[in-house]
Amino acid sequence: MTQAVRNRAARFRWSGLWRTWPRRIASATALVIVVPVLTAGAALRLNYSGDPGDGTRTRGHDAIWLGHAWVDGRKDDADLAAFAARIKGTGIKDLYVHAGPLEHDGTLPATRYPRARWLLDAVHRTLPGIRVQAWLGDKLATEGPDGLRLERAASRSAVVASARQILDAGFDGVHFDLEPLHSGDGNYLSLLDDLRGLTRAREVPLSIAAHQIDPLPAAHRVVGALSGSPKWWSQKFFGQVARRVDQIAVMSYDTWMPLEGMYGGYVAEQTALALEVTPPRTDLLMGLPFFHENDLGHHEAAETVAGGGGGGPNPPGGARAPPRARAGAGAGPPSRGGGARPRGRERFGVALYVDFAARDGDWAAYRKGWN
Repeated sequence: MTQAVRNRAARFRWSGLWRTWPRRIASATALVIVVPVLTAGAALRLNYSGDPGDGTRTRGHDAIWLGHAWVDGRKDDADLAAFAARIKGTGIKDLYVHAGPLEHDGTLPATRYPRARWLLDAVHRTLPGIRVQAWLGDKLATEGPDGLRLERAASRSAVVASARQILDAGFDGVHFDLEPLHSGDGNYLSLLDDLRGLTRAREVPLSIAAHQIDPLPAAHRVVGALSGSPKWWSQKFFGQVARRVDQIAVMSYDTWMPLEGMYGGYVAEQTALALEVTPPRTDLLMGLPFFHENDLGHHEAAETVAGGGGGGPNPPGGARAPPRARAGAGAGPPSRGGGARPRGRERFGVALYVDFAARDGDWAAYRKGWN
């Protein structure tokens, strides 16, 4: 299996959005909305040049998605020792370890994670204070006939049972990535309410991977009408989700941005929009791309750790470009709606996607720009 295929498998590209010519045509039409987004991104890139303020580094709430090799027998003690050395001195607190996927009925075969006990014991021994969360997900039947159907009460109950099962196995929390998830899905909110009851009783975190927020008003409706896949969530729906979880990690990659500066501005805008509606008690993490692909949605040269999270090139005049997620976490200009952006937030960090595709340069950029 090629690296690109492994990347796509780990990221659950379930919808097949760009895999058929009719969808390619539709997505090309959807790019009509990207033109103003690119314009806004260029403006934001200029707004976020200069030195970051004090206190705009890691708060010790960062996370990383880890591939299935950590629970299926391919990794051993030597691999863990190397990983421990890699993250030493960083702000990484949570490991999202791929232990799924779920079946389309919401169940989870225990055979999917045969080496979980080894990993949990080894991490707790080698990396005290680091939490190991089970990363679970599935394709949703929102854009095709196959997949998990959240409108079925039995399926939602099975997902909760799978979460209970994974916590019984010893994981320190559960992290869900269900895609493609459309904005305003009340069945998803109902599922989160049920899951939160379980995780609160166990005193463990409930974490989810979130879609990006509309960069322009009602963008998800326009793109959904043109392509059949809305891509973004409304800011209101993002807030509804954030209030139901302990940790929300924005998948702030696959943005269509063609240039690193535009990507940096886009991530800064996404950070600010998310901060406006995420409760102070909820960890807000902005995803950084630790993978390398080139397709319609992701341009490797543009979507970089340096551009999205820190250590980027110097802008004209010699001022150092601040980390984009860091810029959003700091002061920043007024929001689209005119409100002030939160300052000095403690429960904030970045989430690195994904360990097996990362290169030394990605880790160096993360350390330089954020730690």
